[in-house]
Amino acid sequence: MAVTTRFRSEPPAVPCLRKDFMVHPIQVREARAAGASAILIIVRALNDDEIRQLQDAAQAAGLDALFEIHNEADLARAVRHGARIIGVNNRDLAVFTTDLGLSERLIPQFPAGVIAVSESGIHGPAEAARARAAGAQALLVGEALMRTPDTAALLDALARAG
Repeated sequence: MAVTTRFRSEPPAVPCLRKDFMVHPIQVREARAAGASAILIIVRALNDDEIRQLQDAAQAAGLDALFEIHNEADLARAVRHGARIIGVNNRDLAVFTTDLGLSERLIPQFPAGVIAVSESGIHGPAEAARARAAGAQALLVGEALMRTPDTAALLDALARAG
């Protein structure tokens, strides 16, 4: 049975990231068909050929790629691949602790023109302000939004902090 997907003709009005472990270009097409405007490329989880394939698939589908890094070696690889959006994952995936100091250390090393994102460990306005002071132009917030009883109030507080 043949399966076809129809891409949306325009990106969504609100940016939408497929936050998943992307390992195959078919996932990029699925993301586009589902309405995503960007995919996540976790640099430490992929070899250079896999990164290139995902990046090429994203470009062909008209999607942005958020390159997720956790250290200087990841940053160097993302830069070599021409990443235009780089996010620092403040959560150490080995022990699941968060440290905004990672964003403070790594974001100033980003090349000019790269959009800087601070990911994880953003629970409220204090962390948002700290990430902004480090140079973050965007935040990736998940857990705090899932746990708050008032999503709108949290989003407003985060926006005012940045």
